[in-house]
Amino acid sequence: EVVMATHSPVMDQVEEPAWDIAKLFPNQGEWGEDDYLALDTNHLVEFTNGYIEVLPMPTIPHQRLVFFFQRMLWAFVVEHHLGEVLAAPLRIRLRPRKYREPDVVFIAKGHEDRYQEQFWRGADLVVEVVSPDDRNRDLSKKRSEYAQAGIPEYWLGDPEQQTITVLWLEGETYVAHSAFPSGETATSRLLPGFTVAVSTIFAAAQA
Repeated sequence: EVVMATHSPVMDQVEEPAWDIAKLFPNQGEWGEDDYLALDTNHLVEFTNGYIEVLPMPTIPHQRLVFFFQRMLWAFVVEHHLGEVLAAPLRIRLRPRKYREPDVVFIAKGHEDRYQEQFWRGADLVVEVVSPDDRNRDLSKKRSEYAQAGIPEYWLGDPEQQTITVLWLEGETYVAHSAFPSGETATSRLLPGFTVAVSTIFAAAQA
């Protein structure tokens, strides 16, 4: 008995990205906040004045660093009943028409009014692990944006330099609380008693 294969037009199609799906979305520069918040994706997507930016998928070492930062901060915050800690993907509204997705976010107890279903309005502390694809985004752009949003403390974990820099908001700009190299222990000004051993966290990320 000969079984004839059923022909399907799908088999003739060349596998290509579904570019046509872009027609379902606004053009760059024309996105509204509602359009952005309606996006359903597992990618990190940030929004600025009508433009969206799809961030590259994080590397495994990057993910490990974020995990350890979140775990250590979460444990300290829970032990002392200080608020809530979450990690990306989580949209943070810095101002109208401006959203970022920090790697780790802390909101202090008493600031629950900042919680929204689709995003948080600002934060009290954010952590970013510097991404190799665009170091300036974390070291300069976000530094300025988080300061303008009034976020009191900004932690930067830099795998390339093996440092943790803790920035503290004074007025409308950040100053370095300290830059902690490998072998030292990073400390928080906002959360006295919260510490991170720099060598340990970077070693764990390479495990």
